[in-house]
Order: sequence, then C-alpha cells, then structure tokens
Amino acid sequence: MKSGGLAPDAAGLGLRRSLMGSLQAAPPGSFDFLETAPENWIGVGGPLGEQFADLAARHPIVCHGLSLSIGGPAALDETLLRKVRRFMDAHRVAIYSEHLSACGDSHGQLYDLLPLPFTEEAVHHVAARIRRAQDIVGQAIAVENISYYAAPFQAMPEIDFVNAVLAEADCRLLLDVNNIVVNATNHGYDASAFLRGLPGERIAYIHVAGHYDEAEDLKVDTHGAAVSDPVWALLAEAYRVHGRKPTLLERDFNFPPFEELIGELDTVRRHLAGAAEARRDAA
Repeated sequence: MKSGGLAPDAAGLGLRRSLMGSLQAAPPGSFDFLETAPENWIGVGGPLGEQFADLAARHPIVCHGLSLSIGGPAALDETLLRKVRRFMDAHRVAIYSEHLSACGDSHGQLYDLLPLPFTEEAVHHVAARIRRAQDIVGQAIAVENISYYAAPFQAMPEIDFVNAVLAEADCRLLLDVNNIVVNATNHGYDASAFLRGLPGERIAYIHVAGHYDEAEDLKVDTHGAAVSDPVWALLAEAYRVHGRKPTLLERDFNFPPFEELIGELDTVRRHLAGAAEARRDAA
C-alpha cells in the first residue's frame, strides 16, 4: 500500500539549499523522495526557483511545515494554508505535514516548537484547527509528535494526547522516531510502549534524525548528527509493529560529505529491506 503517493520502502532526504547542487547531481536512485518546508520556497523565483522546480519535476516532494502553529492561540493562518495548497498543486505534492505544537501567538512568530498542554481542552482546540486546515488544503494532513523539554500541563499522558488529537481531527501522523527516543529519555517513559501505542494505520511517513547526548538523562533534538543506535533500533521496531513506511533522514546542519549522507540513507534502506524479508519469512 502506498502512502500519499510514496511506496512503503521509499527513503528520502530533506531538500536544503546547501545541498541543492549535490541533490541535482546525485545519480538516479540515490534517494526516493525529498521533503521541504513550503515556507522556504513559496514565491522563490530566479535560478534558485528553477533549481527547485527541476528537482520537483524529477522526484516526489512532500511538504513539512514550520510555522503554521497548529496548536497556538492566535487565529489560524489561512492565508498561508491557501499558499501551501497552490504550492502543492503546482509541484504535485502528495503529503503536507506540520508539528503538533505552537510556535507563536497573536504578537508574532517565535520560530520555535512549543509543546501543547496535554488536556482535553487542548485536544479539542488543536483538532478543530487541524480539521479547518484540512478543509483548506483539500486533504488529510499529518501532524508530527514533537520533542519537548518542559511540559506546560499534563492532565493525561503524551501518548493519550497524541492519539486523542489524531482521532478527533481524523488526520494522519508523521512519526518521528528520534523524538520518541529523546522524550522517553528526558521524561522517563518507555519508548517501545509509546511506539506500540500509536495507530499504525494513520502513519503517513517516518522521520529519523540525530540528537545530542547532553547527559545520561538528557538528550537534545538537534538534527545535526548521525542517527544513534537507539533510534535505529526503534526504527526497526516501528517497521515490525506498524509495517514499512516511507522514511526520511533529517539533517539540518553539520552536513557530512554527501556520499556519507547517502550512506546513512542506505542504512534506512537496509532496515526497510530487513523488515520486508522478515514479513516474507513470517508469511
């Protein structure tokens, strides 16, 4: 079964401007899809816009938003959503995702991902905004489980909050495996139990990324390092529990040589292939 136009064994990279030349020159088959923040490309013209259009014409694109503040207190940015829809239509984008967070209020944009209170009131608030966003973009969107370091208020466990939002909004999930490992370490819960408690049928695709080990009980979600062994292990478990899903390797800075980045993406592919082989053996 394909997910939003992506095959379940698809392995992708983030489209960063610093990688543009390498992505354009990469041999066919180096990666299966690209993920980009639409805010960074809407309205971009000239040579850079042409380079983006070239990549979008040759590779499937998914959109991962940064600034919608889907759970925030300010009015939903419907102007942005309409621009996103036009962008998606122009580049045949099959998936639009955002963070299950707030990143601003009526006074402006904070450019950070703030956790929401885990309450019934917050579930209703964010679910209504997700439904409205889905109406505007014309499809179900995916929301990502974010990493967080302090919780504003928790009347329910994180897993119950995430599942309640997915059910009430009738939306999809962008499963970030690294964020589960980070949060499980920082907040003292079982990463495997959290993973197994998620609704696999709602997963649109998966993120894996690197983090920084500040201390034994503190991990910082950086997207600036190689993926760690605990994250690879949880990714393999995600495939066993929920089946293979399109998977994106996130890297936002401290980029290694492009060949090394592709080598790390090949690790994603080996896990996908291993999950497929295990499924065939079981059958």
